[in-house]
Amino acid sequence: MEQANALFSNYLAVILATIVGFFLVVSALVGSRLLAPFSKEREKGTTYECGMLPIRRASTNVGVRFYLYAILFVIFDVEAVFIFPWALSFLAIGPQAYWLMVAFIAILGLGLGYAWKKGALQWH
Repeated sequence: MEQANALFSNYLAVILATIVGFFLVVSALVGSRLLAPFSKEREKGTTYECGMLPIRRASTNVGVRFYLYAILFVIFDVEAVFIFPWALSFLAIGPQAYWLMVAFIAILGLGLGYAWKKGALQWH
């Protein structure tokens, strides 16, 4: 029973933060819907391009390059998520974890080198 209480007390802050966060998001969405001015004019729905007339519709297809940059960003963002806790516990985890992280970074470096060689990082 004592272990169950200890487990619950560890997750109490997480549950409380989740409830408060949910309440804040819902109240912000409802507040913006109730308080924000809305216009039903036709021009309100057009694309804004620095005061000029729109060149094309806003619902055009997005180029593959944007997706490629997004995927590369996510890959290296995930790398940062893995490296941060590793760096915090660096002294306690031992040399095997160090070499595993070196291999992880080397694999990502090889992937970045491959993308660079193929010209995926150049904007045309």
